Amino acid sequence: MSFNSPFTGNVVQPTDVSFRSITLTANTQLEWPINGNATDDFAARIMQVSASSSGLNLYMPPANQTSVGNDALIRNIGANTFTVKDYAGTNTIISIAAGESKYIYVTTNPNEQGTWGIISFGTGTSSADAATLAGYGLLAINATLNQSHPAVSLVTGYTFTSADRASAYVWSGGAATAILPAASSVGNNWFVLFKNNGTGTVTVSTTNSELIDGSLTKNFAPEESCLILCTGTEWVTIGYGQSSEFQFTALTKAVTGGAYTLTASEAANNIQTYTGTLVSNVTVTYPPVVNLYVISNQTTAGGYSLTVTTGVSGGANAVIPAAGQATLICDGTNFRNANTTQAGATSLSIISGTAGAPSLNFASETNTGIYRPGAGRFGISILGSLVADITATGCNFTSGISGGTF
Repeated sequence: MSFNSPFTGNVVQPTDVSFRSITLTANTQLEWPINGNATDDFAARIMQVSASSSGLNLYMPPANQTSVGNDALIRNIGANTFTVKDYAGTNTIISIAAGESKYIYVTTNPNEQGTWGIISFGTGTSSADAATLAGYGLLAINATLNQSHPAVSLVTGYTFTSADRASAYVWSGGAATAILPAASSVGNNWFVLFKNNGTGTVTVSTTNSELIDGSLTKNFAPEESCLILCTGTEWVTIGYGQSSEFQFTALTKAVTGGAYTLTASEAANNIQTYTGTLVSNVTVTYPPVVNLYVISNQTTAGGYSLTVTTGVSGGANAVIPAAGQATLICDGTNFRNANTTQAGATSLSIISGTAGAPSLNFASETNTGIYRPGAGRFGISILGSLVADITATGCNFTSGISGGTF
């Protein structure tokens, strides 16, 4: 038999029954309430269903006997869950728990099963809705949504993902590295809580050369913690708690030549190491604040200098020799040596140095000075060249003797 209208060619619409109450005692096949249909198991636009036991099924009428868009709102008013399936129980459309209401409708009807769309109407209270709406950082408790920061323990290096939003990560291992996701992938307002409860420094690094508090990395000593927030393009920390036991932080900055200006976050690191291959002299400008710095020049200098300054007119600058380091006091204007005497010291040890970067040199000419060319040797370097090599057996002058007698 055909269900198509001879006048329009479309499927004949079933008779519209607005409401029906159904009690399921067995699997039940519904039919469309078409004129002349003698069945009592007809489908209505709104159905209240109660299942006498669990595991029962309600089968919808053939999809190809109606038009797309035909619908039904089904509410489970009983205590047992039942399942709504397509015609003859071939496929499951939706499972409806006690108290839930589901709205279903035909989206395609090429055969008896067809395909069905689903909209969840929730339950008589907001409990199920709260559980459905609870995403990252939210927890459904009864009928309400509540803030949630689930704690996660870490003991090995980790790469954060978008699914870590609002989680609280607690580190309990030694030294390690944690990597933040790309800021563009998680977007503005993604955040994670981090606490170092371990025994070593955890370095949090960024992706794609993004910055965290103005640097590529941020170190967390034991007992330090904060909220790490994404702005959409970079990272900032909020409530950074610095350990009272490990107060010094370190910065490693690559330079090649020209002028650099440190951010307040970079300048807050007391221990600083500069790396890179210099192609010209480097000047690093610090914020004009009072601080104590240990600055190490580990660049491949090539005869070029590394100067630190506050940029304040008339202020004293400091030149850090290649392969050397200096402990400096900044008074907000000047950089000065932290030590001018070795109070109470009985000896002083320095690095071996090289001809191009002698251990003891001059600020205005860092490649002239003295160094240790090798075991049992004392060398004098002039403009980067070894001119005198003194050993226990004598002295070797590489460029001869000028004037006087020898």
